[in-house]
Amino acid sequence: MSNRIRFAVLGPVTAQDQRGRPVALKGPKHRAVLGRLLVARGRVVPVTALVDDLWVSPPDGAVAAVRTFVAALRRAIEPDRPARAPATVLVTAGAGYAIRADSDQVDAWRFEKSLTRAGTAEPGPALALLDEALAWWRGPAYADFPDVAWPRADRARLAELRLQAVEHRAGALLGLGRPAEAVPDLDAHVTAYPWREEGWRLLALALYRSGRQGDALSVLRRARDLLDSRLGVEPGPALRTLETDILRQEPHLTKSPAEGVWTRAAAAYDRVLSTGSRARLESAVGLLRNLAVTGPDGLEVAREQRSAAVAAAEELGDPDLTARVIGAYDVPAIWPRSDDPGQAAAIVAAAERTLAALPAAGHRPARARLLATIALESRGTHDTRPRDCARQAEAIARELDDPALLAFALNAAFMQSCHHTGGAAHRDAIGAELVTMANTHGLATVEVLGHLIRMQSACATATFDVADRHARAADDLADRHELGLVGVFTQWYRALRADVASNVPAAEAEAGYRAASARLDQAGMPGMREGLLPLALLGLRLRRDPLAVPLAIPLADPLAIPLADPLAADAGWGPYEPWVRPLLAPGRAVLAEVPDPPADLLAEALWCLFAQAAVAAGDTTAMVRARTALAPAAGEWAGAASGLLTVGPVAGYLSALSSLGKPHDVVALRARYQT
Repeated sequence: MSNRIRFAVLGPVTAQDQRGRPVALKGPKHRAVLGRLLVARGRVVPVTALVDDLWVSPPDGAVAAVRTFVAALRRAIEPDRPARAPATVLVTAGAGYAIRADSDQVDAWRFEKSLTRAGTAEPGPALALLDEALAWWRGPAYADFPDVAWPRADRARLAELRLQAVEHRAGALLGLGRPAEAVPDLDAHVTAYPWREEGWRLLALALYRSGRQGDALSVLRRARDLLDSRLGVEPGPALRTLETDILRQEPHLTKSPAEGVWTRAAAAYDRVLSTGSRARLESAVGLLRNLAVTGPDGLEVAREQRSAAVAAAEELGDPDLTARVIGAYDVPAIWPRSDDPGQAAAIVAAAERTLAALPAAGHRPARARLLATIALESRGTHDTRPRDCARQAEAIARELDDPALLAFALNAAFMQSCHHTGGAAHRDAIGAELVTMANTHGLATVEVLGHLIRMQSACATATFDVADRHARAADDLADRHELGLVGVFTQWYRALRADVASNVPAAEAEAGYRAASARLDQAGMPGMREGLLPLALLGLRLRRDPLAVPLAIPLADPLAIPLADPLAADAGWGPYEPWVRPLLAPGRAVLAEVPDPPADLLAEALWCLFAQAAVAAGDTTAMVRARTALAPAAGEWAGAASGLLTVGPVAGYLSALSSLGKPHDVVALRARYQT
């Protein structure tokens, strides 16, 4: 509908044009005609009915007057309609008129729609819907026609719905664990409408959950007195039961509705499904998948129990069941270094065995999930098998047009995207597809994954304004869906953001890294935590103050570093020691024996450390090796693809590598890597 006029009846009858400007409706009879047609909700109202509703004793010429009112209304609400063109909003139909409008064009209709949606929504979304809907009320419905008959029934119905919305909003606040916020509005609500027992019940419950047991009992006594004195009735069963439960301090009173649902569902599940059932095993994996994204405790429990679930499935000798159990753990993964390499290897082996045992025909979704699992769990490897598995999984998922399966396969493709340096653009394309697909199909954790991948990719190319947007989007989704571990990555990103900002002192940037590391210590992700803070601080010092980095740090004992150095308090280099040793302890490592870095998001950073050591030593072979590895990443910042840290632009290291075979003074060389 081209003319998006909006009508309002939750208060005086008004109209606005599509730019939000008031529409002049002339006198009260014009507004009455409009209100009467809106009450009819699209049905035709005969002219004779309009006459009877507008006048107690219709005057001569009343029908002509109604037609005049309608003509004036049409000019007001369709000012751009060409002469003699048919009306599209206030239309003539037979011997009467009707308003043709969509549900979003009339505030009362929008209100009812929002109330219905809130009734099936979780507490958070329901609260947002109800807050918006209640804000549309500007007074009683059809407020400028208090004494006529035609709006009476609709006014009463809308008033009842508004009271229900107030109570539903209070219930949403209780469901969110915010009872104190519900008390003031509920107190005003029961004062104005003392016959509404649901209002009294919610107020008493909100007070009890706010730690005000005495006030809760006082409210229930007040409700009993008012109901008895005004209506001559006793409180209903809900109020009587609540009073008894408060006196007994029943535990269920402190639980949110969501907790009650969980308890009842879990009890029913235990009752219905036998202990050894296959359905119970599959459901357990689904529960572990959900636990893994909630926070460190859930992640550790999920990791501990996952292997047991896979082993139990294999013991049953059913490859199809085992494939479903292994493939059901499609937890989004953003860090390409395993938290438990031994467990990961065992999962990969089980997936390979199950793949071999599945019948050759059919089982394509299960096969794709096994392939994706192999690729996801084979992190940081240069082996081509996991990469091929990711490609196969993605191809099957696209052929099946299965969004959840494709998201799993794309996550596997992301995990195998570091087989050479400089892959930020490819990973960004994966992240963009994940975000688009997640928005279309309502996959919240997938959307978070996509934004984090895009944040990392933007860091790699130093487009930090783009990275900022994706970090905010990931945090917003994490808050909405209670995904506690997302903040670990975005806090590290903000530490990196401070590090690369020219107006942030080095000490402040260092403090940001240390705060992020302290949070990571409790996150249950040892594969990410080990050695990360020392590496981040080393990158900061190499870029900000390269001349101050010690030339011979005792690698086996980082605590022996002089206390004035910011690296002194850190526990060790962990998995990064082979690439740090040649740089900070020259002469104690043979460059030819230093392995290629793992195929992960920090590969460019480790290659750059190796490159700097090679240039300082004048080792031509090592320099060629480093230059070949780093060339695809010439336009990126080393390490920034992680979204966590950086040792500076790769181009600076490639520039130093261009002088093959020429020995350099290491102190002068380091000065070249400043940003």
